Amino acid sequence: MALEIKDILKKNKLSVTGSREKILSLFLNHEGALSHGDIEKKAGEKFDRVTVYRTLQTFLEKGIIHAIPTADNSIRYALCKDDCTEGHHHDHHIHFLCMHCHNTYCLDDIVTPEIKLPDGYVADQIDVLVEGVCKNCKASVTK
Repeated sequence: MALEIKDILKKNKLSVTGSREKILSLFLNHEGALSHGDIEKKAGEKFDRVTVYRTLQTFLEKGIIHAIPTADNSIRYALCKDDCTEGHHHDHHIHFLCMHCHNTYCLDDIVTPEIKLPDGYVADQIDVLVEGVCKNCKASVTK
């Protein structure tokens, strides 16, 4: 895992720092998306808000993670797939917010539908957020 983290950082021409390694390891070990607050709590170390914020911004710019806007106007972050690069995100999939456990998941196999806009409008980004109960919670709720 440590080697994978260093490889990702080096591939994106980033210096390997303790905060970058820790935050990237959180993404690699977490199934769903993470909020800024989640990262602060899970880091277990005293990374200040600014360090976490700057690391997230750097990872966004480099195409390591992507932002997921939520219904409550907060942002969650998830790992990008390998084809995202600096300034070019290719995460055209649906996001799912579980109303039971409050986790957000990338549904990579479900592509964002094409939206036909009126003349004169140009889409830059399309975000689709589906809310419901995830497969993990559904299994525990129906028992």
